Amino acid sequence: MPKAVLMHTIGGPEVLRFEEYDPGAPGTGEALVRHEAIGVNFIDVYHRTGLYPLPHLPAVIGMEGAGIVEAVGEGVSEVSAGDRVAYAGLPPGAYAQVRVIPAHRLVVLPQSISTRQAAAMMLRGMTARYLLHGCYKVKPGDTILIHAAAGGVGTLVSQWGKHLGATVIGTVGSKEKAEIAQSNGCGHTILYREEDFTSRVKEITGGKGVDVVYDSVGRETFMKSLDCLRPLGTMVSFGQSSGTVPPFDTGMLAAKGSLFLTRPSLMTYTARREDLLAHAKDLFDVVGSGIVKVQIGKTYSLADAGMAHRDIESRRTTGSSILIP
Repeated sequence: MPKAVLMHTIGGPEVLRFEEYDPGAPGTGEALVRHEAIGVNFIDVYHRTGLYPLPHLPAVIGMEGAGIVEAVGEGVSEVSAGDRVAYAGLPPGAYAQVRVIPAHRLVVLPQSISTRQAAAMMLRGMTARYLLHGCYKVKPGDTILIHAAAGGVGTLVSQWGKHLGATVIGTVGSKEKAEIAQSNGCGHTILYREEDFTSRVKEITGGKGVDVVYDSVGRETFMKSLDCLRPLGTMVSFGQSSGTVPPFDTGMLAAKGSLFLTRPSLMTYTARREDLLAHAKDLFDVVGSGIVKVQIGKTYSLADAGMAHRDIESRRTTGSSILIP
């Protein structure tokens, strides 16, 4: 019988248990996928800890994977048995050797993209796509601030943003991560443990502020990120690795320059299949052409998912992390 990483209760990485798991046969509109690689993302941590509650336990977490379609149920037209496919988003269930998934969430991979690349980039890459083209349409001459610039989303946003003609400012936690960010398109890096990033942003921009801030850190950075924006600038809060942003008076947005604020989700931006395919196509195009390079920082066996969670939570990772079944 195939195996999966199951959690029977919420908690720390120790609740992730590698056990036998029968995914069942694909039903109407579903496909059975044998994974070749699985992505590790912060949303997996949120599910494990209960910050984003799962509908039931025990459960298999994981929102991103790539592999081969082994079988399809009735009424499936999106994919066929033997297709190389990838996905990112709901429903959870990626931490498994084999899984059943709604076929309309699968995207067929071009030959130029390996399954390991796909597992490392689908969630982060399509996130980068909606950040740069959906939440705020980045154009030549813009200046953007991306937190965690050496991370999985940060490296992709930096490369893609530079290609779009933007000046990219990135915050990082060490000199080593600053070098990674710079090699991925950051024109300016800020060591947030040593410098006040708001003051440095104002210095870099000549006091004007940036056009948009992309903030996946949350509690630690949110309020100071608002102070980095120009009047009518856009604050994109798309994660909360340091904790949930506390409630605040929205009148503050007016006081700080009639700012725009959004809390987006990839699942909303790719809910319709045509939008999912558009996001995936744009991502495949920039990766396939070499404009954006996907960097796999660490590779773990599926049985070591707990170790992967410890590393991502302690910010010991750069680029993307993947699990190999």
